[in-house]
Amino acid sequence: MVRGLSSEDAVIHRYDDTQQTAIQQQKLWLRNPHFFKQVRVSALALFKMTLHCRLGSGLEVMGMLQGKTIGDAFIVLDTFPLPVEGTETRVNAQAEAYEYMVEFVQTSKLAGRREYVIGWYHSHPGYGCWMSGIDCSTQMLNQQYTEPFLAIVIDPVRTCATGTVEIGSFRTYPPGYNPPISAQPKYQTIPKSKIEDYGVHSSRYYSLSVNFFKTNILSIMLDALSNRYWSGTIASSPLLSNKAFITGQLLDLKIKMDSADLLIPGKAGDFVTGIGRTRGWKTSVKKKARVKCDGARAAVEHAKDAALSIIKSTVFLSTLNR
Repeated sequence: MVRGLSSEDAVIHRYDDTQQTAIQQQKLWLRNPHFFKQVRVSALALFKMTLHCRLGSGLEVMGMLQGKTIGDAFIVLDTFPLPVEGTETRVNAQAEAYEYMVEFVQTSKLAGRREYVIGWYHSHPGYGCWMSGIDCSTQMLNQQYTEPFLAIVIDPVRTCATGTVEIGSFRTYPPGYNPPISAQPKYQTIPKSKIEDYGVHSSRYYSLSVNFFKTNILSIMLDALSNRYWSGTIASSPLLSNKAFITGQLLDLKIKMDSADLLIPGKAGDFVTGIGRTRGWKTSVKKKARVKCDGARAAVEHAKDAALSIIKSTVFLSTLNR
């Protein structure tokens, strides 16, 4: 048992070189593209990833995952950010970032942290958790040379808007592999400007289930971190902090509805045949059903924000007036 840790903590944090070497030698993921099925993320790693992605504001940020694999699961124990150049739609790791990563891992080992880098994470601010074409190419390259390797995507904007962490974990398929229809990703709310990129590459990867864990030692660390940020959480107003996101959501819904209306025969002013008219109606109805789903989700999110703001005002203003 590791000194100072409970038996539960020791099991999850112990790094067994023999076990990990055997996993590397067996390479079971080469026989089954769906070998890895789940990801277990420590509460501390989740906190650090989410905070880093939130600090990126509207720009994409990137970092690395440290941990191990057990059976068909990735165990993410810790993370660290990378000094990368990010934009609103992509993040690029330059030579300096890779040098920083190597130096960080070597320093971690000197400090007694034996976990290897098992993946990377980056943010999609405001447009959901999925893999773009560049993300797929990056992940596929890493899976070819540094297996086992995992990709995690976090949407910090939706996280703040909904109050729950919007996170997804993914792995790409090997070149030439045709996934079954049942393996296609489920529908999710994607901005109109990103739908094409989302649909084109959705057959190149699959998602893994994500769950979180918190051991006794992680509870101590999180308590120390929460002491720094609890006041800001209570004082913040979801309606004000998410104002830009809410406005963007409503505008995106309008654009999607207008696009669906143009598919209705006669709306665009073009002459269509009977077959074309039927196809137009069906496509329009299908798109409007998706807009309805997106609108319902947005309404629930906004209602939660409004309710939270009312509760905070009621509790704290009534306390001040006493």
